Amino acid sequence: MAGVSAQSLLISDAARDALQTWLSHQKALKGAAENTILAYQTDVAEFLAFMTDHNGDRQGLAALARITVSDMRAWMARMRGSGVGARSLARKLSAVKSFYRWLAAREGFEPTAVLSARAPKFTKKLPRPLPENAARDVIDTVAQQSSQPWVNARDAAVLTLLWGCGLRISEALSLTGQDAPLGDSLRITGKGGKERLVPVLPAARDSVAAYLSICPYPPEPQAALFRAVRGGPLSPRAVQGVMQKARMQLGLPATATPHAMRHSFATHLLSAGGDLRAIQELLGHASLSTTQAYTSVDTQRLMDVYAAAHPRARRSGA
Repeated sequence: MAGVSAQSLLISDAARDALQTWLSHQKALKGAAENTILAYQTDVAEFLAFMTDHNGDRQGLAALARITVSDMRAWMARMRGSGVGARSLARKLSAVKSFYRWLAAREGFEPTAVLSARAPKFTKKLPRPLPENAARDVIDTVAQQSSQPWVNARDAAVLTLLWGCGLRISEALSLTGQDAPLGDSLRITGKGGKERLVPVLPAARDSVAAYLSICPYPPEPQAALFRAVRGGPLSPRAVQGVMQKARMQLGLPATATPHAMRHSFATHLLSAGGDLRAIQELLGHASLSTTQAYTSVDTQRLMDVYAAAHPRARRSGA
């Protein structure tokens, strides 16, 4: 936040007010998460501060409407020159474009110079799910790391929810006492405030029940279901820490993160013959292409599914 505050000194009052209004719009009407809002704020404030430095004056709304293609190229060059990678620059440009679409509609100017800027190309990093035996080993390992049995049970329960229900770590940690005991399904509010119904496997339900049976903090309806040692809500960093320790104990690669357990959920379901559309719903993805990227199933496996399911393929093979 210190960086954002310093940048704000270079931004005109009108531009700062516009940015805050846009951020409020993103949060209230589009349901953007707090981390997303913070990233937007940082990226757009950084852009506005650059334009002040580049053009020699704090950028009021009229000046922002006059930004040129040359200005955009100068900003992108500065970002790359300062060590910002292609993926990060693409994210920053996306935030700036989103802000400009909103600002142009509100102020009545043409944002072509900004919207026509092309993001640098980059190779998307495909997620690397864990093999089934490795996922099981991780859960067994975290269940033995602490000297406090209830902490072991807690960590095993969290990771079981990630692997067994495909939850994001933020979704698992947002569960409260009113969700206990877990039933056959969970109503999860994911990214963008979208709700989905997730089936709960008996193994996940039993794992959470085992944790609750020995947790020193009784479930409270409005309190976090998963508690830290001192009773506060468990943090994502703590879960990442136990996962890192287990990864080192088991000799797993650095890609074995809590989020990899969610990747594994999708991949293992698809490998077992699960429907990609159904998996999309379970994961809460808006796009099927995102779900496809989450699954790591070899091409031959997909071709086998195609050959077995497609009517034309069946006829030609008969």
